[in-house]
Formats: sequence, C-alpha cells, structure tokens
Amino acid sequence: MGNDWNHLVENMSNRLAPSMAKDHPNLPVLKEEGCYYYGVDGRTYLDFTSGIATTNVGHRHPKVVEAIKEGADQLGHGPSGVIIYESILKLADRLAEIMPGDLDCFFFGNSGAEAIEGAIKLAKHVTERPYIVSFIGGFHGRSMGALSVTSSKSKYRKFLNPTGSYQIPYAQVEDAPEGTDPEQFVVQQLEKDFERLFAHQVTSDEVAAVLVEPVLGEGGYIVPPKAWLQKVRELCDYYGLLLIFDEVQTGFGRTGEWFASQTFDVTPDIMAIAKGIANGMPLSATVAPNALMKQWPLGSHATTFGGNPIACSAANAVLDVIQEENLLENTKKAGAYAAEKLHKIKGRHPSIGRIRSVGLMIGIEIVDPVTGKPNSEGLFNVLDKALENGVLFYFGGNQTEIIRMIPPLTISKEQIDEGLKMFEEALTAYEEEITVY
Repeated sequence: MGNDWNHLVENMSNRLAPSMAKDHPNLPVLKEEGCYYYGVDGRTYLDFTSGIATTNVGHRHPKVVEAIKEGADQLGHGPSGVIIYESILKLADRLAEIMPGDLDCFFFGNSGAEAIEGAIKLAKHVTERPYIVSFIGGFHGRSMGALSVTSSKSKYRKFLNPTGSYQIPYAQVEDAPEGTDPEQFVVQQLEKDFERLFAHQVTSDEVAAVLVEPVLGEGGYIVPPKAWLQKVRELCDYYGLLLIFDEVQTGFGRTGEWFASQTFDVTPDIMAIAKGIANGMPLSATVAPNALMKQWPLGSHATTFGGNPIACSAANAVLDVIQEENLLENTKKAGAYAAEKLHKIKGRHPSIGRIRSVGLMIGIEIVDPVTGKPNSEGLFNVLDKALENGVLFYFGGNQTEIIRMIPPLTISKEQIDEGLKMFEEALTAYEEEITVY
C-alpha cells in the first residue's frame, strides 16, 4: 500500500462518519470485476458479498459498463417529470413484464429506504389509515419512516423514537415444540399474533398495511415456510389490509426467481425493490398496480434524483444479462450446491449452528462449540481468517451471529469450491485456537 493510501486510510475515521466508516472489514481495493475484488495489497479476493446483495450480475459486468457509458453520452441527470427519457420508460415497461401479479406502475427512487418510504406513504394515503404492522427482526432502512418498521437491532432506533407502527413475531420454525409440525405451528402463531394485536394494541381499521421481508435479511436470513407467507396474505385480505413486500434484498434473482414473491407464490399489493436492480448504480422503485398508484396525486410524493437516466440504462442491461446468461437457473443450482457443501462442513465443525438458504441467499450461524449459543466474537474471528485466506463474507443477525454468503448470481461451482475451502480452513484455524486456550 502506497503512502497516499496509508494516509487516506489512517485519516478515514476523521473524514468519514464512524457510522459509515466502521463497517467490516474496510478492505482497501483498487478494482472489482466479476466475482473478485483486487486489493491495494496486490492480492485478489473472492467476493461472497455482492456489495451486500447488490452486484447480482457480477462486478462491472461488461454489458452493464457499456450501458452506463452509452447512457452518459446522452444524459447525466433527469429529473423525471421535468424531462422524460427512453431509459426510464423502457425500464418501467420491462419491469412490468417480470413483476408478480398486476404490479405494473413504478415510482423510481435511489435506495431501498426510499422505496420503503414510498410504499408506506402510498399505503397510508390510499387507505387514509395511520399505522403499519411489520415483523420483529425486519430491516427496512434507517430513514425515519423506514426505521419505524425496522427492528432487526434495537440500536438502530436508540434515541430516535420512530412511531406509527406495530411489530409482531416473524416465522420461527425453530420455536416449534418437539412433536409438533413446525410449519403448522408458525401459521397458528401468526393467526394468534394478529388476533392479539387487534384486540389489545390497535384496531384493524386503523392499519394501512402489513410490511414484510419474504426472507428476513439483516435480521438473520430466516426463510419462512411458504404456508406462513401465504397466511400473511390471507390475513391481510381477511382484515382488509394492504400487503407490502420488502424485496430490496430478495429481488432480481437472489432467491432463484425474479422475486421472492414468485418463489413463495404470494403476490403483495405494493413492493419495494432496489439493490440488484442496477448492479450498484443508485436506483430503487416503489411498485404497485396502476389502479392503486393513480390514487397518489401529483406532488404528494416526488424526487429530484430518482430514476436517473444512467442508472436506468444500467438496470435495462441487468435485465438483459439475467435473461441471456440464465442466471435464475444458475442461482437455483449454485445455491443448492453451496448449501449441500455447507451442511457437510457443518458436520465437521461444531462452531457452525444452523444453515438457512434459499437460492444464493445463505446464512451460516456461528455458535460457541460448547454451549451452542450465538457467538459474535467467534464470527468476526472466522471472517477475519477467511479474508486472510482470500474470501470475503458479510455478517448479519440480531446478535451478529450469522455469516451471510451472498455471491454474485454468476458464481460457478469452481468458485464456490474455492471460497468454501478457504472458509473451512478459517473455521479450522479458529477452532484450533479456542481448543488451545
């Protein structure tokens, strides 16, 4: 690392807000391409994070890069509404073809949090009701509206007093008593949770919508039974509530279909999408049927930067790549292959607890090998050792006990083998250390 880099990194904590600069592992890189980062230290790192589930078609995919360059030759900025341009209109048409159900009208923003803000505002406006119901463990963003429905970690809400929502438990099949059917148990619990909520805290006719991640993301990669999500849909219909899906992390092929809604056969009334939509360019959308979106009048919600023409060009290229390279099918096959290998690794390593997966959204729980309890300290030890070996993972979970494996959807079996070999070597080194001490 050169002197300039040394100075910049050493001064990072003075120039970047700690809440931004203290993430893990702060790997200094010069370049990214495909499934790899190229470090300032001259090493190549296999990336199992996809920029936190964002570069779904791989870093700097040539087709996406070319679309960005061509887009920049025409337009650098909208704003949509003041002017209108081909890339945003083309993208809206193409998204309407792959969205579930009749979700065919789009308000484009820049981030997942913005898409959630839009979804909440739309639901409250059209129903003229003040409250949103979300689920304990859900992560929906850190802006104030999004934060009001976020509960993956209490520290996100500290001192901020976000209001206007109620939380009920997410599906936890592990909580099913021995001898009971886990799927039936969580479905029955869900019905009881709705009944208790409306009997004791808020009436159903005050609630605009129920907001849910179809797979719990930052909260621990919890994959609910299909029947549980279908029951959420059924209960929303029964009580006359809108259903909002947060597909910021699960969208654009991550679960093996275009959206998790299609994986679980549940169609929401409103959807929030972002992350993988433009492979790293800032873009998101609040999505709803045209009939619902039309009830949101001019000026009630607006944006200066949302739907940037270059970002929309990139998003159109992303759709091309996913289709042309059969990435939905690759996600299913590669995800199943990785999960199978991880279960074999788990059999050899007591530091691994539960493994949860759908497509290429894989959570690996790190536990104390003696007590079986979540082990955040051990997790970071394993992550650091894995990085030393040359593979980058990310973390999650309420107690920071889950390693997230979210590689680009272009990942090959050979790259999975390479990355999981380095991961197991890191586990072995960690377990040898704690055995010694």
